[in-house]
Amino acid sequence: MKKNIYNILKGTFLVSDDSFRNWRFILFISGLAIIMIASSHSADKKVYEIARLKNEVKEMRSAFVDGRSKLMRLKMESHVIEVMKDKGLAPSVIPPKKIKVKKTQN
Repeated sequence: MKKNIYNILKGTFLVSDDSFRNWRFILFISGLAIIMIASSHSADKKVYEIARLKNEVKEMRSAFVDGRSKLMRLKMESHVIEVMKDKGLAPSVIPPKKIKVKKTQN
């Protein structure tokens, strides 16, 4: 057991006669490690992108709600009356009358 551990620490398994099999395994493990690291980086990028998009959605939703509330204030009758008062127009005191058109028979 000590001899095996000592050989691994010295690196003799890399230069021995059957080292080609060891090198293939080491290269395979290294390739898997590189793929795992790349996958991890890709996942991290996606997490950051999702967080950025969530913040952007929150900002846009806030801007939408703000714009909608401004529009509601602009559409209110009291606001329209104030704007028209500045232009010299006032709401009518006399209520509107319905005009009925009767069909004439010819």
